[in-house]
Amino acid sequence: MPGRDITRLLNSAARVLLLLTCVIGCGTRLSAPAWSQEPAAQTQSKPDDAKQTPDKSSPTQAAQSKTDQSQTDQQKPAQETTDQPKPDQQPSEQQKKADDEGIYVLRKDVDEVMLHATVVDDKQHIITNLDRGAFTVFEDGKQQNIISFHHVDIPVAMGIVIDNSGSMREKRAKVNQAALNLVRSSNPKDEVFVVNFNDEQYLDQDFTNDLRKLKEALEKIDARGGTALYDAIVASADHLKQNARLEKKVIFVVTDGEDNASSETLEQAVKQLQQENGPSVYAIGILGDEEHPKRAKKALQILSDRTGGIAFFPKTLDEVDDISKNIANDIRNQYAIGYKPTNPKGAGGFRQIHVDAKAKGHGKMVVRTKSGYYAASQTASASK
Repeated sequence: MPGRDITRLLNSAARVLLLLTCVIGCGTRLSAPAWSQEPAAQTQSKPDDAKQTPDKSSPTQAAQSKTDQSQTDQQKPAQETTDQPKPDQQPSEQQKKADDEGIYVLRKDVDEVMLHATVVDDKQHIITNLDRGAFTVFEDGKQQNIISFHHVDIPVAMGIVIDNSGSMREKRAKVNQAALNLVRSSNPKDEVFVVNFNDEQYLDQDFTNDLRKLKEALEKIDARGGTALYDAIVASADHLKQNARLEKKVIFVVTDGEDNASSETLEQAVKQLQQENGPSVYAIGILGDEEHPKRAKKALQILSDRTGGIAFFPKTLDEVDDISKNIANDIRNQYAIGYKPTNPKGAGGFRQIHVDAKAKGHGKMVVRTKSGYYAASQTASASK
């Protein structure tokens, strides 16, 4: 009937208008483990920058939007095309694509455990001239046979995770500059994403090495709410696990307070980070007059110590920039040490790791690497 046809037409138009309103007004929230739609943080930028702000994207939505994204990428200039692999690519295809693009990919046996280790002397100076024979690796107290050894500047997949809570409002400009200088001082083939978090967390830029895009993402400031640090860490670690194509992984986190809004606990965050091939955490705690500085400091130290990273606690905001450059130097001067566990990884369980370094001409040396990992059992792997 004509009346019903008109009604159906009006209803369809209303649905289209509602969809357009949602697309324009909604952003993407990074949560653990899924993504959902929430209002996006506001961008503090010049009027012209607003035209260049990239759309936010979701790894869990990639399967649905893969075709549309592929068409969009084909329309972009070559230098702006994101190098993010498609979720349904097989490892061999990812490897072929990486080789074609001249990206360094650290090849390793599937049963091999890869450690990324920094060695320092008693004055905390980084030592860079050791060979394979200087290292001894222990897993659960048993010495392991080193089967691969590299000392090259290996590109990393890195998540920049920045506190966007209300207390960070006056600190963000210097923190953002430090984060950008970290990228500038890092390997130019690193692939970096940006997460801003308060009581929720947002992926404001997916993997890229484009400084302009990273700068725009860091400027998405809406400093308000609480500090859901553990949720942001867990979500970022999961994003690295699911989407990073580079084997070496890092999370760089800056916060000025204690977690007070996460659904995840510190223990759950540590466990996620210690999954096999998990990231190292480098943390900067700008704690100042924080109400509970000891607990906040301890949490950051645990997150970094267990993963082979390091936590810094500057006395002033002006120190943050130099710290970020030191972190880049630390990451670029690590040893990649591979071994095949005497206890097969398929048996699962948590494995403790300890690495010693001794060499002529050097005094006491300390090796900083992850303290352990959860091996993926064959049953768990088969169920995926």
